[in-house]
Amino acid sequence: MTVREILKMGDPRLLRVARPVETFDSPELHSLIVDMFDTMAAAKGAGLAAPQIGVDLALVIFGFKDNPRYPDAEPVPQTVLLNPQIEALTDDEDLGWEGCLSVPGLRGMVPRIARIRYSGYDALGCRVERVAEGFHARVVQHECDHLMGKLYPMRIRDFSHFGYTSVLFPDLDAEADD
Repeated sequence: MTVREILKMGDPRLLRVARPVETFDSPELHSLIVDMFDTMAAAKGAGLAAPQIGVDLALVIFGFKDNPRYPDAEPVPQTVLLNPQIEALTDDEDLGWEGCLSVPGLRGMVPRIARIRYSGYDALGCRVERVAEGFHARVVQHECDHLMGKLYPMRIRDFSHFGYTSVLFPDLDAEADD
């Protein structure tokens, strides 16, 4: 339907805590979700949170078969997740590179919980619950951080592993991180 503008780091709306979704299966909600998938696809993203397009709702989408921004990542199931909750299933952390559509052109090494259970609701209000690990778990945690007003650079512990994608990964498609 519509490709929306993605807010960039520095916009104060990205720092707010999102409101829970209270009305499911509405035309407005379905339209918003379509717009989010169109926006994510146009930006070649792995996921998108409603606050990234200026909508103050606890709604994230994610999923792809392959992604030019993360060519080595395993596929992640296409998911709509409202009012998400994350439960750590281990104390182990994985350290991995992350980028963000709201922080274009940069990547950083971010620690994430290695194995999680996430739950919430789909657009119809039906319960969603999955266990995830690897890149799937990383994407879910990254997107859910947006609902708490947190961007991935806030989680970086070692800033010697933070920089421009074009410098860190010169062989990666230059358009993939715009």
